Amino acid sequence: MSSLKCDTEPHRPEHLRDQGVPHDVTSERGRFWQLKLLLLAYLAYAGVRHLTDPDFASIFSGVTFGVHELGHLVFAFFGEWISAAGGSLAQVLLPVGAALLFLRQRDRFGVAVCGAWLAMSLANLAVYIGDARAEALDLVSFSPEGAVHDWNYLLGSLRLLEHDTQIAGFVRAIGWLLLAGSIGGGAAAAMRSAPPATE
Repeated sequence: MSSLKCDTEPHRPEHLRDQGVPHDVTSERGRFWQLKLLLLAYLAYAGVRHLTDPDFASIFSGVTFGVHELGHLVFAFFGEWISAAGGSLAQVLLPVGAALLFLRQRDRFGVAVCGAWLAMSLANLAVYIGDARAEALDLVSFSPEGAVHDWNYLLGSLRLLEHDTQIAGFVRAIGWLLLAGSIGGGAAAAMRSAPPATE
């Protein structure tokens, strides 16, 4: 009796099958790696602009604003101080949570994208922190009591208000490190997913 051998992984590159790499890790390898590099180029551009120009806006600006405001609502049940910090916490925790999900799936490129997103979120946060004393930013709030400067209140309660610009600079520096590491790691992940050169 003869038996037919069915190839259950027709889209998986042969060189990756031979290495014994699990299919869930490699199912997307070899696909769209050029587009990944283009996406990284945009993330690098947007990240640098966010970190150097407080008035620069991108699609991440709208996402960050929405997440920030939602964070205030979510953390409102934990008291006034946590509620004030909740917006900033949310805009940091969401990209971190997304990165952890990609890490669980062993998607290093996805982790890199989330890292760049986090860097831009930190750039936005640094602008907000650095404005704590000056309160020059035009704030938007859905509260009937009007807008309250979160970081003026937070740093004031901690007696750190006079250090707002130093703290902002530290947060921005972390953003630069994250952006550089994410773009580098993402480029490495994209190039690993490229099909091998044929002679």
